[in-house]
Amino acid sequence: MRPKSVILKMKEGNPGKRKLPKNEPIPPAELPDPPSALDAYALDEWNRVGPGLVALGILAGLDRALLASYCTAWSRWLHAEEELAKLRERGGEIAALVQKTISGNWIQQPLIGISNKAAADMVKFGDLLGMGESARARLGIDRAKGAPSKFSGLVGIQGGKK
Repeated sequence: MRPKSVILKMKEGNPGKRKLPKNEPIPPAELPDPPSALDAYALDEWNRVGPGLVALGILAGLDRALLASYCTAWSRWLHAEEELAKLRERGGEIAALVQKTISGNWIQQPLIGISNKAAADMVKFGDLLGMGESARARLGIDRAKGAPSKFSGLVGIQGGKK
């Protein structure tokens, strides 16, 4: 298991009750500018999830590459799924599942592999960003408010002191 930051430990209530380091750098929560290489789908996802991650206090400017990786995986998944839908419309469900090679063999539709890999990447990067039900549960999110409950305002606190 990878180590958690002081912020995450504090938002979880420091379940291990160990002394928290006082010298861990805690960057300010901010939404960085998106990389210019993001396509339209990735940029839409950046603008959809970025502000929420900043509001939760778990996204810093240093996390730009991580958020870009998540958004790129989202875009790749969406493109693959759109192409699979077109194949399904033209040739039925089987056309979206298998493809005949030049030599006459049937193989899994390559777009399925692209979609599956992109979905796995989204889950991995999303978990690192605090996205998903279990990640939010670890952060102590108040469902009624959609924001950290008793732990709001912890960004910028080091070692439990303001």
